[in-house]
Amino acid sequence: MSSPYSCILFDLDGTIVDSAPGITSTLAYTFERLGRPIPTPAELLAYVGPPLLDSFRDFAKLTPEESAEALDIYREKYLDVGAYDATQYEGVGAVLKAVHESPLPMSLATSKPELPATLILEHFNLARYFDVITGASADEVRSAKKDVVAEALIRLAAMGADISRPVLVGDREHDVHGAAANDVPTIMVEWGYGSVAEQVGAIEVVSTPEELQTLLLG
Repeated sequence: MSSPYSCILFDLDGTIVDSAPGITSTLAYTFERLGRPIPTPAELLAYVGPPLLDSFRDFAKLTPEESAEALDIYREKYLDVGAYDATQYEGVGAVLKAVHESPLPMSLATSKPELPATLILEHFNLARYFDVITGASADEVRSAKKDVVAEALIRLAAMGADISRPVLVGDREHDVHGAAANDVPTIMVEWGYGSVAEQVGAIEVVSTPEELQTLLLG
């Protein structure tokens, strides 16, 4: 193995699993409970990836109080049903297994809170491949991608990992920007939710898991 990296961070939604169905259906339920118009499917898809509180503010124009209420409604439904309405991208599990079997340490780095992120990984029997599972904090104080990436690096370093040459694998522009804020390069995957415009700043763009594995492990 001749990997150019010393540790690997992986986004979840749009990178490891197609979680959009569970997220968008739970969002539709949330807006209905709030007595608000339900956004179109295309509008709801924009919520997939970024921190939810940011999306409630930016897309639905909710106040902080309204956003907190929306998040409570969303979470209860999502943990009960929505989290499992997802599909693992074909071939990605093999990449995670290969990284796990290599000397490279690996952490999840998702803006999804750690509890549902862990439940999803366990549901697909993928949690075992990660040395660390890092996500948003339960109170969403840590939810911005830059803060999640920073926390993932701290946790990897605490277990003795070499974090001198990290890389993040993601699918949205907030992955690129959040990683860059920590001087971490990003490899973008084309099978996720990001547009071509969101690939600006990524060091590589891959179209298949096999291509990704080659880049990561050499």
